[in-house]
Amino acid sequence: MDQELLNRAVNTGFSGGEKKRNEIFQMAVLEPRLAILDETDSGLDIDALRAVAAGVNALRSAPARHDRGDPLPALLNYIVPDYVHVLAEGRIVKSGGKELALELEESGYAPALGIVDEEEAVGKV
Repeated sequence: MDQELLNRAVNTGFSGGEKKRNEIFQMAVLEPRLAILDETDSGLDIDALRAVAAGVNALRSAPARHDRGDPLPALLNYIVPDYVHVLAEGRIVKSGGKELALELEESGYAPALGIVDEEEAVGKV
C-alpha cells in the first residue's frame, strides 16, 4: 500500500458519488445510533443516487435513526425520511415527514419560515 494513503484526508480525490458511497460505508462500519445526512443527493448521478439510497435503506433496518437535510424529489423516490426539519438561524423552525419535504419542493422555504418576501428568506435557511 502506498504510504501517502495513510496520511491523506478522508475522501480526498473521490468523486461526489464515491464520497457519498464512502459515507454510507463508514455508517455501516461505525453503526451510529443517529445519522444526520445533509444533501445526500448532492452531486450524484442517478446510478450513484440508487446505490446510496440502497445503502441508506439497508442501514435503516438497524436501530439507528437517519435524518437528512435538503430532501429532493428524486431522492424521495428511493428513501423516505424519518423526519424532515427546516433549520433557520440555527434553530429547527418546522418539522414533519415526507409530506413536508414535498411541500418545501413545491413552495420553497419562505412559507415554512412564515416569510412573505422571498428576499427576506435569503441567508436564513
